[in-house]
Amino acid sequence: MKLLLDENLSPRLVEQLSDLYPGSAHVQKCGLGSAGDAAIWEYAKSNDFTIVSKDSDFEERGILSGSPPKLDWIRARNCTSAEVESLLRAAFSSVKRFVQEDEETCLILGPRHGNK
Repeated sequence: MKLLLDENLSPRLVEQLSDLYPGSAHVQKCGLGSAGDAAIWEYAKSNDFTIVSKDSDFEERGILSGSPPKLDWIRARNCTSAEVESLLRAAFSSVKRFVQEDEETCLILGPRHGNK
């Protein structure tokens, strides 16, 4: 289960999460640092990644296009990289189940109605 971290997330998360999510990458390391959402979407689709982002645009694209790829949408806005790491660690079993299922395209992680 490989994650492709969007540019709004720290590149350091790839190494910090490598024990749970081996083979993951950050868009900057894939040459997609300033690329548009469509290019990131196609890269993830072609390379069997699940996108992880704080960007709601990917959710909209998933609704319109379906999957693959799938999206883990981090809905904790003003959070640190350590908090994102903790969230992805805590959600590992949910993320794994989500990636394996066919029905859903977006998994929302973090508070659904909170400020942070």
